[in-house]
Amino acid sequence: MITTKTQNKYLELMSASEMHQASKKWYSELSFIKDEQLFLDDLVTTYTLQLINKEEFADTTEIVDVLNRSQKRNNELLNIVRTHTNDLEVLVDNIKQPKEEVGYKKEHKELIKVISEFFIDYKNLKTQLFQIFKNILKDEKQIRLLNRE
Repeated sequence: MITTKTQNKYLELMSASEMHQASKKWYSELSFIKDEQLFLDDLVTTYTLQLINKEEFADTTEIVDVLNRSQKRNNELLNIVRTHTNDLEVLVDNIKQPKEEVGYKKEHKELIKVISEFFIDYKNLKTQLFQIFKNILKDEKQIRLLNRE
């Protein structure tokens, strides 16, 4: 894990093109997550009856609410990263603007933290959702096998 002191030095040494590449990567990953969330929404819609009938109804509804909040947060982050990428002009315009450049780097540093936390939270959410759907599919398979016998 990178310590804050090391991270600050690394950020100071980052060039404008490296920050631009990082921003493009974030935007790409957030766009993929947006598509993935549509898939998860479709799964929730498909298995709504099973989700309602599960004994863990309160847990599943909470997770679905978290998915909805995650979608809103993802859209916010997409807009923030898009704006951040567009603001990169401050660093590459060959005009000395030390305050703006420091502000941009500070914003980039904050985005590193925020986006990293979002990715971790989303990964945990996705793991929980897949566990729920795995259990639903397993139950359905058992019921089908019992009905066939």
